[in-house]
Amino acid sequence: MKILLVYPYFLHDRTEAENVAAMPIGLYYLAAALIESGHDVVVANWHSLRGKPDIMEAELCEIAPDVLAVSVFAANRWGALDAAKAAKRILPDVRVVFGGIGATFLSRFFLENFEYVDFIIRGEGERAFPAFLDALECGAPLSTVSGLSWREGEGVRENDCAALIENLDELPDPSKYFTFQHVILSRGCPGKCTFCGSPRFWGAKVRFHSPEYLARQVQRLAARGVGFFYVSDDTFTLRREYVLEFCRLLRERVPGAAWQAISRVDRVDEEILEAMRSAGCVQISYGVESGSPAVRERLRKKTDNAQIRRAFDLTTRYGMVARAYIIYGNPGETAESIRESAQLLTEIRPLVTLFHVLTVLPGTELYEQARQRFGISDEVWMNREEDLLWLDMDPELEFEQVHAWGKSLKQGYHDALPGFVDTLETADAPHLSAEFADFFARLGMTFDQGDYASQYAPEQRDPVAEKLYRRALAHAPDNKAFLGLGMLLNRNARTEEAVQMLSRGLSAFPDDPNLRLCLGIGLMNLGRVREALPQLECVAEYPQAQPYLSECRKILEAQDRRR
Repeated sequence: MKILLVYPYFLHDRTEAENVAAMPIGLYYLAAALIESGHDVVVANWHSLRGKPDIMEAELCEIAPDVLAVSVFAANRWGALDAAKAAKRILPDVRVVFGGIGATFLSRFFLENFEYVDFIIRGEGERAFPAFLDALECGAPLSTVSGLSWREGEGVRENDCAALIENLDELPDPSKYFTFQHVILSRGCPGKCTFCGSPRFWGAKVRFHSPEYLARQVQRLAARGVGFFYVSDDTFTLRREYVLEFCRLLRERVPGAAWQAISRVDRVDEEILEAMRSAGCVQISYGVESGSPAVRERLRKKTDNAQIRRAFDLTTRYGMVARAYIIYGNPGETAESIRESAQLLTEIRPLVTLFHVLTVLPGTELYEQARQRFGISDEVWMNREEDLLWLDMDPELEFEQVHAWGKSLKQGYHDALPGFVDTLETADAPHLSAEFADFFARLGMTFDQGDYASQYAPEQRDPVAEKLYRRALAHAPDNKAFLGLGMLLNRNARTEEAVQMLSRGLSAFPDDPNLRLCLGIGLMNLGRVREALPQLECVAEYPQAQPYLSECRKILEAQDRRR
């Protein structure tokens, strides 16, 4: 059968686009399982097709699938429904199947309210979906398919889910067939956070790939040009011996890889952090959630402030960005708990912080609390909105107040962030000098050209970026630091310094075309056009160099005519 697997769009853009724009890794695993079951599979990322129904419909017509399978979260459910409705209009005989965490916990909601959704596969799909397709092809009873929900008569029938796949290495490796950036070592999390659906979706036991499986997968992806990847486990560092072995294999097989991961503050130590940094990890995200122990207790986040401070200090010391997730608008939130969050941020000094209003998702303990306390039902998801916010239901929280709390947290953090740079220290680990240089150079580029460049005035951001670039070069030569510093100096009319810095960089990295191009431009700005020409000729194949090369030649021709 021809199967089209789709990741649909959300209703709104996200600040952290990379968190939602990438195809879920589970879709690639499902596609690999279907391919190895003999099916014709097409995977389509429709995340960017909001407001572009003509493109979506053209792809449906061209592919003409027998089955449209859609990956559903609560927040992209309307994109999923739009895709299903379009498919039924264009291909009346197509079977529409929803799967994923949103479909699992809202299975009856979808089937009872939307006639163009035919089936739901709940839970893990790599075995259930091929079994479902087999049942369709041979006419077997649907009651034989584990985890299947469907309409029958006036009601909805739901089969029990099968036991979870114990050994994840038994799953076909999607990197044999697809190229992607998000990878996983495990499924599940031992945490019991009230706002997270992972405990109920994956169950209490965490299951793992072997380090060899994941390292081989990353090696395949790297061979196809994936130089940066995301480890998307809920908590990557749960099984420390697996992490250490994976890092060892990665150092051997993909030494130039760069990656980031997610962990818990109570699941890291110096040995793990050193191993991760030496294997290319550049950022670890931690769910701090709140600076208030009382609020964290209500969210069932079993961590304390000492653990949070230690994890952030160690992560930064080993040359990785420690990123904090902060939630506000929580049950029992007060001005005092917001003050505690602001205070903790000044103590842990995260280099990236993401602030979110507490969202209530189906399948979470928080959703069950909302049912009991506020009398909501699944019908709330009929509203064409993405999220259900706790503050929208809790009479103790007022929208304007929560909005003001969020604004003050964000403003206070961004006011303090440049000062955090002055407090950065690195571990006594000379063998990581190149990694420390990379850390400071990346952070410098974030202030100079990246996410923070638009948040600070030049007179505030440029000194911070320059300081970071110079700290990078104090550890080891780094092409990013040489380039960033050279461009910054040039931009601030310190052209002679810029040329000297870029010349140093080119001596250390003679094959770097960006350094050579910028050096050529700097020499032109100093009027040293004859020295600039050979630099620009070395990068003549790059489109960015063409206007400068042309101008350089014109100037030299004019000079020669005057002689």
